[in-house]
Amino acid sequence: MEVIIQPNADAAALLVARLIAKELRANPHLVLGLATGRTMESLYARLVRMHREERLDFSLCRTFNLDEYVGLSPDDPHSYRQYMHRHLFGQVNLDPRNTHLPHGQAPDLDAECSHYEQLIEKFGGIDLQLLGIGRAGHIGFNEPLSALRSRTRVKALTPVTLAQNAPMFGGVEQMPRRAITMGVGTILESHRCLLLATGEEKAAIMAKAVEGPITGMISATALQLHPRCTVVVDEAAASQMQ
Repeated sequence: MEVIIQPNADAAALLVARLIAKELRANPHLVLGLATGRTMESLYARLVRMHREERLDFSLCRTFNLDEYVGLSPDDPHSYRQYMHRHLFGQVNLDPRNTHLPHGQAPDLDAECSHYEQLIEKFGGIDLQLLGIGRAGHIGFNEPLSALRSRTRVKALTPVTLAQNAPMFGGVEQMPRRAITMGVGTILESHRCLLLATGEEKAAIMAKAVEGPITGMISATALQLHPRCTVVVDEAAASQMQ
């Protein structure tokens, strides 16, 4: 695991954007795994700027998102499909047919999870998986007690995650209680992982994720097993690392 500490959140997001752009320019057919959340918004804004100002080309790449809420339609403004459209898909030259997220309203959720795994395999696996980290230490929605070999599946969200994401829904009562998520095993099969974390509120969990024992209670610790994982943090998020 390579840990790169940047002076502030802007510098961290810019570095991750440059790393993604470098991979995309080297391989225009890149299969790119994507994440959502507030940390990613500044990163996507930089990628959009690179597309407009530096002609960064997304036309041939394919994307797979980590997760989607169960029960939300792709048109729901709170869905991750709409999040991605607002922050990236609708701002660059990505072919919508090449963008993939789990379908939160699939009539058979188990079949949808299997289909998602098959799609990833069909395209040769994920070349570069972008990751954030939740305050419970989860990557994707792999909440505490996620098996390190887990595959795409439905997970119940913990109270910590519900509280963290509730402001985007106007309160916990309006939030879905479950999500479809890539499994820890699915993520670990990516050819390269790239985790971005910023802010003092992530400091304690980042120290555990990077330096602590590998445990199903903190799914991000599984990244210590990945042969090519880069972690980019700002000084605040790195402040409790030894």
